[in-house]
Formats: sequence, C-alpha cells, structure tokens
Amino acid sequence: MNAGAKLQEMLADPMWRINNLYKIIVKGNDEDEGLVLQFKPNRAQRRFIERLHHRNIILKARQLGFTTLIAIVWLDHALFNANSRCGIIAHDREAAKVIFRDKVKFAYDNLPAELKAAMPLKADNADELLFAHNNSSVRVATSMRSGTIHRLHISEFGKICAKYPDKAKEVVTGSIPAVPLNGITVIESTAEGTDGEFHAMTQRAMALGEQEKALSPKDWRFHFFPWWGEEHYRMPEGSAVITDKDRDYFADIEAKMQTTLDIEQRTWYVATRDADFAGNDEQMWQEYPSTPKEAFQVSSEGCYYSKQITAVRKSGRLLRIPLLNVPVNTFWDIGRSDGTAIWFHQQVGMEDRFIKYEEAHGEDLRYYIKLLQDTGYIWNKHFLPHDAAHKRLSDTNKSTKEMLEDLGLRNIEIVPLISDINTGINSTRAEFASAYFDEEGCKLGFSHLENYKKRWNERDGRWSDEPRKDHTSEGADAFRQWAQAKSAGLITPAGSIWGGALNYPTLGIV
Repeated sequence: MNAGAKLQEMLADPMWRINNLYKIIVKGNDEDEGLVLQFKPNRAQRRFIERLHHRNIILKARQLGFTTLIAIVWLDHALFNANSRCGIIAHDREAAKVIFRDKVKFAYDNLPAELKAAMPLKADNADELLFAHNNSSVRVATSMRSGTIHRLHISEFGKICAKYPDKAKEVVTGSIPAVPLNGITVIESTAEGTDGEFHAMTQRAMALGEQEKALSPKDWRFHFFPWWGEEHYRMPEGSAVITDKDRDYFADIEAKMQTTLDIEQRTWYVATRDADFAGNDEQMWQEYPSTPKEAFQVSSEGCYYSKQITAVRKSGRLLRIPLLNVPVNTFWDIGRSDGTAIWFHQQVGMEDRFIKYEEAHGEDLRYYIKLLQDTGYIWNKHFLPHDAAHKRLSDTNKSTKEMLEDLGLRNIEIVPLISDINTGINSTRAEFASAYFDEEGCKLGFSHLENYKKRWNERDGRWSDEPRKDHTSEGADAFRQWAQAKSAGLITPAGSIWGGALNYPTLGIV
C-alpha cells in the first residue's frame, strides 16, 4: 500500500483523526499551561467515547476536559460528513465565545496545512464555521432554536438550569427535540443543587442505568466521572492535614464506590477543599463529587430551616393534601428583574396547609393574575411584601399593590417591614410547627425551603449572618411573608369549618 492510500485509510478512521489531527491549548496548573499540544483523549474521555449513546448525560468533576473533547469530535464530524449541523450550547455568552475561539476555531486553524486547504471555510462568523467543501457547520451559542441539529452538546447545563430556568426550558422543549433519533446529544455539567431539569434528567438516567436495560435512542445514558478517576488529582503526602473525620469520609467512599484512595489522592482532596473552597464540604461535593448522589447533596450545615424540614418529614406533614372548599390565602415575593414566587395556603383549624407553590421569571403582573384565575380557588387574602406598597418611577407611577388592584385583585394585605431579615427567619422557624405541605403541589417550593441557606464567607471560612441570594431566595422570602403575617395577627379565617356552614366572603379576583 503506497503512502497516499495509507493516509486515506487512516483519515477514514474517526478515532485516528481525533488522536492525530487536532491541536489544543493546554489548561492546567503546571509548567505546560499555555502550550499548544496535540490532542489526545485522556482516560475519562476515552471511557466516554467507548460508551457513547444517542443521548448522553455526563455528571462530572471539574476540569476533565469534556467540552474540549466534544468540540474536537463535533469539528471532526463536520469536516468529514456532508450537510451536518453541529452545535454547542454554553451557559452564557462569555463561555460561548471562549469555547468557539479557544476550542473549535483554534483546532481548525491548526489543522495540517494540506488538510485545511482541502477543507476551506465558506463562512467564518463570530460563533459559527461553515465549510465550503461539504456544507457542514459547527456553531457555539447560548441557544439553538430552530432547524435540525445532528450533533448537540449542552455545556454546564446545571448552571443554565440554576441561573436561567427559562433558557433551560427552551433547551428541553426546543433544542433537544431538534436532534434526530440517529443524531447524538451530550448534556454535561457539574451539579448545581436539586432543582431544575439537569437534576431531574440525571436522576431518571441513573435509574435507567441501575435497571441494566437496553436503551432506546430516546433514553439517556448516564455517565459519571468522579474526581478520584482523574490520574492527575493527587499531591505529595504531607501537603495537607488529614483529620479523623476525613479518614472516615474516605473509608465511606471506598466502600460505596468499591475503589481504593491512596494517600496522594486523599491529600489532593483535602488540600483542594481547604484551599479552593475554604473548607466548604458542599462546594467540594458539587465541583469534585466522589459519588453521583453526593454531587447533588446539600449540606444541612448553614441551612436556615434544616431542623424544621426534618421535623416536617418525621411528623408526616409532607403529604398529599385534599383540596377543601375553604378560601385560599396567597403569600408573595415580587421580583423586579428576577422571579416572583407565590405560596397558596388554606387555614383549617390549627393547621396551616400549603396546597400549591408557583414561581416564574420574566413575567409581568398579568401573568400572575391569570395564574390565580385559572386555579378556580375561592380567595380570602393576598399578602404582599412591604415594598409592594412603594410607588415605582414608571409610566404609571403606581405601586405593585395598585397595579394588581387595577388588574382585579382584591383584599390585598401588605406585610409590615422588619428591620432585620433574621427576625423574619426566626419567626418562620417558630411558626413551622403548624405547616403542612402538599408533596406534589409544593414540591419545588419545599425544595427551596430545604436548600435556603446562609452565605458562605470564603475569607473567614464560616457562614455569614446573611442569606445566600440564589434560586431558592424568592420561594423562601414568599414563605417568610406567611410567618410574619401570622406573627402580626394578620391572617384571619374566612368562616369556620367547625359546627356549621362556611360563610364565604365575596373577595378575590373580579
């Protein structure tokens, strides 16, 4: 076989191409950082390629190079397959720009000169390469809304779900269905809490994997890559102090995962946790998980309502609650540029029954009025936070309360301002004992209460006295309006269910 025929044979092999044609910029913490090297898949990447399915979910530790791998594989597919559309969705514009510039475009620009000349660009945009020789393309953006996508990679989907829930919904309902059954989709992320589509999809994929059933093209294959599977995650013994608590943790991981962690791996783990995350276990679990379950685990340390949530579960107050013909109260947290949350509540005797929780982002007040109308509930009172009474500088110069009244909402109560949010949190803890939650209608809101926690002060290595502002904040703040209103004596029953017929007031939306 002559050299030309031999080369053509090698170019027909995708794995040979991936191992021999592409250059990358090395990212690391050693003397090689910033060097341009030939791409060679590492152990985790090779394992993933061997198990590649039509639909894939990767739960991983940080810096294992999966975005780089997919960028190379997608570029290779586009270069050697006609009329293919390959896309990468990043969690924000800056990430999209970096992936396109430093991974996709860099790899193409550094192809062997003869190959690059044979595969010229028809279009070189800020986020897309379109090839003249076969009409295939690779694009990196924050969403893929239309058209068929033969190869789709969703990078850091957990962050998208946590920070941009509407975008996550668009990905699930629009981008993923755009990939045909014979295409390939890869969702890859570190964990970002137990809310959102990434967590839900991962749990379903894990369950399928545990059943050991043959997967259909529509099923998601679960791939887990822990920190201890990366051969470079190790440090010399003596570089960190390993406590008895740490040793117990490592023994537990070895038993659960049927692995052995040597002293250099243990040292790396403790040093990374203490130096990079100021000793915060939860951040380490999220960024460098040891087990799939741990990745989504939330430490009860720092959680405001951990004792109260435990009591709710132990006493059976998280259950299916029958909807009674009893007027409903609502408790709101109204965001300006972020989300709005509403708890739906019925008072039955001494029981505070939370039957429903709703939240949305980027919607105007008419959306929430329609949401209330569509429930068909009989209304008692609607409790808004103190700032809903403040007039806003706008075309209407009206407060949120006035705008809601203009839209037909009646019997609005303003919950008085408190001087310190911790006062309201303590009131909520005190009132928790009477609270019951519908396990289906309040699933998201209850999760927010469970995960609502203090902000971690990295400089001091301790929990601060202020709440962390994240996806749990609106739900927790809305629930706090209930406790503050109850403590202030503002919640009054609309009639009595004991000994006679209810006398419902004619209140609510008109």
